[in-house]
Amino acid sequence: MQNLSIEEMRVRLAKLLYERSYKEGEFILTSGRKSDFYFDGKQTALHPEGAYLIGHLFNNLLKENSSITAVGGLTLGADPLVTATSVISYQLGRPLPAFIVRKSPKGHGTNQYLEGLSNLQPGKPVAMLEDVVTTGGSLLTACERVKEAGFAIGMLCTVLDREEGGNEAIQDAGYALHSLFKRSELLALARG
Repeated sequence: MQNLSIEEMRVRLAKLLYERSYKEGEFILTSGRKSDFYFDGKQTALHPEGAYLIGHLFNNLLKENSSITAVGGLTLGADPLVTATSVISYQLGRPLPAFIVRKSPKGHGTNQYLEGLSNLQPGKPVAMLEDVVTTGGSLLTACERVKEAGFAIGMLCTVLDREEGGNEAIQDAGYALHSLFKRSELLALARG
């Protein structure tokens, strides 16, 4: 496994995602939209091989921006993503601490949205990770919370862009979305 090229990792991850995380049928999404497929990235991100591949492939994307100092995302979908990416970053010699963005403030103690703050460098750019982008709303909300905590948003990365307007909403907000896969790419690689 450790001698795979980036492209071989992408193909292997596409097959795992298709097998474990991609379901066809009739579904209602978080956004309220109806869809003919559902993507539950946690099923693959919590699998040992899936976490290994996601961690490597996100690190490959993140090397495009050497100013990134940490990786984070909105709980619960991003929890395994940021952990895998942080662990692999350490193995690769460019350690990136992980942090988690809560959906609501803790309610006691420091009453903050972010967990893992003591590992972060105030004001520095961070990368936000997401398992799937549909409308982009969840990712943009998490970005606002991170900016309110005093950090710069350096990159936005997702495992899957559903190709349903999220990328455009993220661009309209002034960011670029970096995807491991667009839906069409995932299906082509997994079925090919």
